[in-house]
Amino acid sequence: MTENKITATSGIACYSPGLAGIPAAESSISYVDGQHGYLEYRGIDIEQLAEHSSFEETAWLLLYGTLPTADELAAFDKELRHHRRVKFRIRDMMKCFPESAHPMDSLQATVAALGMYYPFPKSEKGRLDPKTAHQVCVNLIAKMPTLVAAHARMRHGDDPIAPRDDLSHAANFFYMLTGEEPYPLTERIMDVALIVHAEHTMNASTFSTLVVASTHADPYSSISAAIGALAGPLHGGANEDVLHMLDEIGSVEAADAYLNNKLSKKEKISGLGHRVYKTKDPRATLLQKLYVELTEKMGSDPTYEIARHIEELSKSTLGSKGVCPNVDFYSGIVYRKLGIATDLFTPIFAVSRVAGWLAHWKEQLGDGRLYRPNQIYRGLRDQTYVPIEKR
Repeated sequence: MTENKITATSGIACYSPGLAGIPAAESSISYVDGQHGYLEYRGIDIEQLAEHSSFEETAWLLLYGTLPTADELAAFDKELRHHRRVKFRIRDMMKCFPESAHPMDSLQATVAALGMYYPFPKSEKGRLDPKTAHQVCVNLIAKMPTLVAAHARMRHGDDPIAPRDDLSHAANFFYMLTGEEPYPLTERIMDVALIVHAEHTMNASTFSTLVVASTHADPYSSISAAIGALAGPLHGGANEDVLHMLDEIGSVEAADAYLNNKLSKKEKISGLGHRVYKTKDPRATLLQKLYVELTEKMGSDPTYEIARHIEELSKSTLGSKGVCPNVDFYSGIVYRKLGIATDLFTPIFAVSRVAGWLAHWKEQLGDGRLYRPNQIYRGLRDQTYVPIEKR
């Protein structure tokens, strides 16, 4: 089925598979230049934020449009630390999940369940009291790391580790996952990883947030829907696939044959290519730098060398087509180096991206309309019902 290119003034319905290139909303939250590999949050380059900011400050920027003052940031940080704990009945529910449950399934279910404990006041026009909106944002940003870390331990029969109010958002998350307080470099790497994953314009999970929010459903349902979208291997789940691919290749010497085999079969190569970026994803560049920093303290490993070799090979074979490393190509390698289980990579993505989802949720309730797209019908018409005995 071909893509239709029809001007908006023609009055004729147009179709673009996957809504490719079709603006679905207006936003002032983030900007991407896919041709030059450029990403901004509220007009600030992601590289500046990665170098100078923190996740807490970046979350405020996304939610409220400006960098916070020292007092605003201190108050926001204090709120996040105070709201990290979850109801014991949520933990009891998690204990009933099967041990084989994927962490993303656990996260989606528990975030949806949060809505029953924190009822959301509905209004006829969907307008939000600023204090109510702020509390929703604090609640979700603060509690999602606790939910991810709790399930990560419970599935192995261990009790969850209680959050610590004396640690930063990134450090506390790492502590709840591993039981160890991170070294300063580890904390900084986790913090930057959260910053670079926090927002990325109109992707599938953000669109899911907007669609559900446009019905004036409660925000926990909107974020739960976003988590479901992020779990897919064509979205956030790709970082797991990258490590599986690198493990399958096994060595730098085997990389050429693997890549050539994939190209000959016209198969997708995990971590390469992006719907928006036609050059290397700036987030991939930042994550690669983080890994190099980490190896200066902990040493390198074959996984990274294979990935770097695949990237070099792809420049000559796929680079001219705009197929370059995306954010997933190096994120999993960084997390593995920190000792984090592979199936927790996408939940970490969600822990970060919830800040962006909530920023779009606020925009949607402020100015958005109910999403009700049209379709182009290509089925039969004017058919006659045939009784079952005559079929």
